[in-house]
Amino acid sequence: MTPSVRRRPLQVQWRRSLAAGSVAVVLVAGIGAVSAGAAQAAPARTLSAAPVAADTGARITAETKVGANAVDITIASPSLGKSVKARILLPKNWTRGAQATWPVLYAFHGGQDDYTSWARNTDIEAWALKYNVIVVMPEGDDGSYTDWYNYGKGGTPKWETFHTAEVRQLLERNYGAGALRAAIGNSSGGAGAISYAARHPGLFKYAASLSGILSMRSIGMPAMLMFTNASNGQDPFAIWGIPWADDANWAAHDPYSLAPKLRGTGIFFSSGTTGRPGPGDPDVAPWDIGLLSEIAIGANTREFKKRMDALNIPHTAHIYGDGRHNWPAWIREAGFIWPTLMQSIGARKV
Repeated sequence: MTPSVRRRPLQVQWRRSLAAGSVAVVLVAGIGAVSAGAAQAAPARTLSAAPVAADTGARITAETKVGANAVDITIASPSLGKSVKARILLPKNWTRGAQATWPVLYAFHGGQDDYTSWARNTDIEAWALKYNVIVVMPEGDDGSYTDWYNYGKGGTPKWETFHTAEVRQLLERNYGAGALRAAIGNSSGGAGAISYAARHPGLFKYAASLSGILSMRSIGMPAMLMFTNASNGQDPFAIWGIPWADDANWAAHDPYSLAPKLRGTGIFFSSGTTGRPGPGDPDVAPWDIGLLSEIAIGANTREFKKRMDALNIPHTAHIYGDGRHNWPAWIREAGFIWPTLMQSIGARKV
């Protein structure tokens, strides 16, 4: 979380009890940095030909061209109970209705951000245009990349179903997305990428996490995650359940617990450790939340690496020193792993 993150009022009765854990408050993680707004998009238009729906009935209701090779789509999602957007970057040789298929990269955003985050903060469109790849950046809201537990009742929002089933099927049935997929995410989006890869073996050839929490049940982490979501105006107990009381559901979504299921998937994860600014970071006070949060995430990342080493699961880790929980660090890490992501899904340079 950085000073540019949009702050939302707490809307839950018990927020003060969570705030009592002041250390957890300071070390809160899973928040993506937000920069200047995106360029004004053209008005959305209804598609002339009826797009093919997903198995759940999710459907594309509008498409807006926002760049030479970029479109925003509006998805009416039964899994979410509302309509949200996704941005799609299409390869140069893409044509509607073609019989060919293209490899796909999913780019997941962090908390208090949206589907435009990667496009606003990086040169992902330029990176993508160098390859014959489709890049999809779906809305993740503050959904924590999971189907919400809702005190054991289930129901909406089902963010995992939205991403892994609805968005996937809509891309495959309407934009020529193929079966070779990879995922990258920053902050909570990074945790989502690794969690999805473990919970859906074979879905992704490669998954990359940039400063994501990869050991959710470590000491202090449940409090951090709950406070983060409470600060977003949510009931955090509704997401994965109550820690300890609903530990089985927490474990079922925890990359550390799910690590054995990552065997066979290419894995990359990175984070800072020192709590000091890195190259390109703003000049902020030592107690800046973006610096302090990366200390906690760095320790968490080291714990996850030990788990992967113990299981003898191949992976690439870059646990660096200086670097804030913000885009300058994530741009460097994304640039480093981008060629590997492209190679893993057979995306050729053009």
